[in-house]
Amino acid sequence: MKKILPVVMLCLLLPAVTTYSQQLKSAINDSLTSFKVFGVCDQCKQRIEGALKIKGVKNADWDVDTKILSVAYDATRISIDKIHNRVAAVGHDTYLKKANDAVYNALPKCCLYRSINNMDDFRGALPKADTLANKDTIAK
Repeated sequence: MKKILPVVMLCLLLPAVTTYSQQLKSAINDSLTSFKVFGVCDQCKQRIEGALKIKGVKNADWDVDTKILSVAYDATRISIDKIHNRVAAVGHDTYLKKANDAVYNALPKCCLYRSINNMDDFRGALPKADTLANKDTIAK
């Protein structure tokens, strides 16, 4: 009985130690970065975050209001340069990489951010509710 107890204890502890060391190794390789990515709307958000659903990227979250992309990634599997390239490949500029003009121009019209200097310009470009109401009245 005295000889069996140490063997049982070893069998129970070995998986826990192995799991802990794997989690520690993973935590060491995890990196976080945040940078500005140009876009306008929720469609842009889906496109930007979707471009980073790849091996090596654990999480990507783009904020529509601040235009900041926060990325948690494994630095041994993907570089920051590749992250910027992936975002630019779907039509969104970053401070390191400008999207190809053909890809950018293929974005939906509401997502074309280069002609918008700031959100006030964007909001000013939209028709006002009363203008739309007047058009409906005139059309009738």
